[in-house]
Amino acid sequence: MAEKDNLSRENMNKEKLAAEEQVEAQDQEINNDKSAENQEASSEQVKGENGSSEELSVEQKLQAENQELKDKYLRLYSEFENYRRRTSKERLDLIKTASEGVLKDLIPAVDDFERAIKAEEKAEGNEKSLEGSLLIYNKLIKILESKGLVPMKDLIGNNFDADTQEAITQIPAPSEEMKGKVIDVVEKGYMLGDKVVRYAKVVIGS
Repeated sequence: MAEKDNLSRENMNKEKLAAEEQVEAQDQEINNDKSAENQEASSEQVKGENGSSEELSVEQKLQAENQELKDKYLRLYSEFENYRRRTSKERLDLIKTASEGVLKDLIPAVDDFERAIKAEEKAEGNEKSLEGSLLIYNKLIKILESKGLVPMKDLIGNNFDADTQEAITQIPAPSEEMKGKVIDVVEKGYMLGDKVVRYAKVVIGS
């Protein structure tokens, strides 16, 4: 009887141990599943953070490239504008310089024309010839003026200007007001735009 009781207790203890071991195994399995889920969630979080970081760096890179392209465009535009202005100015200067030589060589011919007209005015019976000479002279002067060559006007009675005039002599001034001023013009001066092509030769009062 005692032996049966001992066997019964041993069987109960074994069943109890087996049940406890089964419960522990189930708990361990649950813990393993939770650990795996936590690891997976952590991995996804890290992956998401890395992906956001990569996207941010790409955006910053594109912004930097865009800014660099804008700077290059502004520099090129500025250089092109400077080049365009410089070439335009050089072209205008070249045109002026090219015509200056020809116009300057025509001035002595104009002087001779004016002397011939004065001689015709003094001579009698040359009205027809004088009229024709004046027509040709006025036409020539208009052509020269259209090219920018103009004579210096209204010099007599004004102060002497060394920038545009050349004093060839001095004579006693007819009045106090005429001292240091132009009394007579011996040879006309000419301007081409803002440039003096030929200085006016004048007589000033002293």
